[in-house]
Amino acid sequence: MPSGDYGADWSGVFPAATTQLTADELLALEATAAHFRLLVEAGADGLVVLGTLGEGAALEPAEKRDLIACAVEAVAGRVPLLVGVAETATRSACRLAEDAKALGADGLMVLPGLVYPADGAEAVAHVRAVAQATDLPIMVYNNPVAYGVDLTADAFADLADEPTLVAIKESSDDPRRLTDIINATGERYRLFCGVDDLALESALLGCHGWVAGLVNAFPTESIQLWRLASEGRWDEARDLYRWFMPLLHLDTELKLVQAVKFAQALAGYGSETVRLPRQKLSGAERARVAAVVEAALADRPDLAAA
Repeated sequence: MPSGDYGADWSGVFPAATTQLTADELLALEATAAHFRLLVEAGADGLVVLGTLGEGAALEPAEKRDLIACAVEAVAGRVPLLVGVAETATRSACRLAEDAKALGADGLMVLPGLVYPADGAEAVAHVRAVAQATDLPIMVYNNPVAYGVDLTADAFADLADEPTLVAIKESSDDPRRLTDIINATGERYRLFCGVDDLALESALLGCHGWVAGLVNAFPTESIQLWRLASEGRWDEARDLYRWFMPLLHLDTELKLVQAVKFAQALAGYGSETVRLPRQKLSGAERARVAAVVEAALADRPDLAAA
């Protein structure tokens, strides 16, 4: 998608891709590129890098640039490539947005400034500043549960005059928000589910796509779930969703990065290594996640005929 084409066709499953690390927590760029290619070749409709699951906030500025360049090469224009912008200061967020454009990204996924619990006016000003720093299309990531800043339906109505703000990843954990946003802004934004265990509900309520987490470990099932919902095949979608739900709950936990990367490793798609201060799961917590993943792998649905 060329710069300036404001994401009007963004839809489907956009994996929030993990970043692969070596045992000593350095970027494993070849392994990361291989994972990006795997997700695209499995049928992903877009790719998000440097998000929460991509540990973007834990990477140094030079590492972020290396990761973006790696993703651009791996994706090779086959699907839209979005770069997560999760910075503590607006100035830094604008700089990363500029870097992403220069390196060939197709769009951005922008969070409010991290650490500081901005009020509504501050959060809107932050997003507006990043939108004006580049002409790349932007998905705004609203996650008040994790980050303590809430962009409400009224905030999105206020931001509707920024042409590059084209999509919303809604992760408030309240599916009623989707209807509130539509009632406040009509068809102004492309809506994306941002909570794995609300994917089917979000599809029913009008979301255009899903920024997915467990897709890193179960790409075929994730893409099939959204396809069934998009085609209105609700009975089949519900059956698959019920099998998937214990896994999807992992995306909503405090240690979702560790849980998803562990699930990914158990499924044979990468390493579970995370960067400090995060640590690998251990003890009863590790055993619980392993049991969920192993049960799902043992009872994996046959999607060949679906």
